[in-house]
Amino acid sequence: MADDQFTIEGTGAGPNEPTFETYGCKVFNGSPETPDKLRPDVVIEREFKNGELTAPDGRKIKFWGFVDPKSSNPVFREPVYPSPPMRVRVGQVVHTHLKASKGPHTIHHHGILPTTFNDGVGHVSFEAGEYTYQWRPHKAGTNLYHCHRNTVLHFEMGMVGMIIVDPPEGPGWLSSQGPRYDAEKAWVADDMDPRWHEFSHNDGLCGEDVGLNRFEPKYFLLSGVFNNRTMTDSRAVASVAAGKTLLIRLLNASYSVLRVTLGVDAEVHAVDGSRLGERPWNRPFAIPANQPFELTTAQRWGLLIKPTQRGEISARMEFRHWITGRLQDNGRGVLNTRIVVT
Repeated sequence: MADDQFTIEGTGAGPNEPTFETYGCKVFNGSPETPDKLRPDVVIEREFKNGELTAPDGRKIKFWGFVDPKSSNPVFREPVYPSPPMRVRVGQVVHTHLKASKGPHTIHHHGILPTTFNDGVGHVSFEAGEYTYQWRPHKAGTNLYHCHRNTVLHFEMGMVGMIIVDPPEGPGWLSSQGPRYDAEKAWVADDMDPRWHEFSHNDGLCGEDVGLNRFEPKYFLLSGVFNNRTMTDSRAVASVAAGKTLLIRLLNASYSVLRVTLGVDAEVHAVDGSRLGERPWNRPFAIPANQPFELTTAQRWGLLIKPTQRGEISARMEFRHWITGRLQDNGRGVLNTRIVVT
């Protein structure tokens, strides 16, 4: 790698002159070539853009997002919250091309095992102006990607999206060993502290006390939908035909403990990107209807349900403080949605 491909941000140090802070808050940034680059099976484009959401009380809240400038879906060419999903298959060589137009960013493919150079964790590699991450998923599951620069802030600001890895057989199979499903729904639960959304790119990056030790969410969302509309918006409402199997891909992208209650029997077949039953994981397990279960930040569960009668099934999500266990926002940290059985 050429000596002039990296600089050390803010230190005044020249190329290849690491200091104590190099692997802390003043990380290498640049736009190097991808080492050992292969011909990809899938190319994913991601660029940085600012967006704005209107909260139920009319407040305008800025967010940052990854967009897909070449998507066939025009919605994903503009900022959405959360960022657009990535979907690939086991064994494919994937190139994620990042173009960070405003300051350096990274893409960390959480739950994927690439080389360190392609892991998107700036503190052990670099932060990028433009870079192509190369990776190859080795097992099917539900994962996520996010920016790993000033991680806590950039994650909260919206630089996070879901990764779905299908088996070689494609959608409809949780893995090559099964089970099969007929329909699926991705639920991304999130909470939002509007004060955090007024911070700047580097605020708190080097340990400055800007208030990141306090997280006090006022808004609660499911797949980008505020909780005043989660009973009606198609992004939040799931559907399945009676007698068919629905896979719910549930990601807790909040900074709360997410307590979920489904009004139907469910089976958990995957946790954190791994199918249960694969070593060293336990076997799938059942959750009876109306029995709460909890996910912590960045956890992903794959739940299968098979309702037999037409109607509606309730789903309730509570956002609870990770220390006190109390509902966030003085008891208002709740959202409800539904599963429509046709």
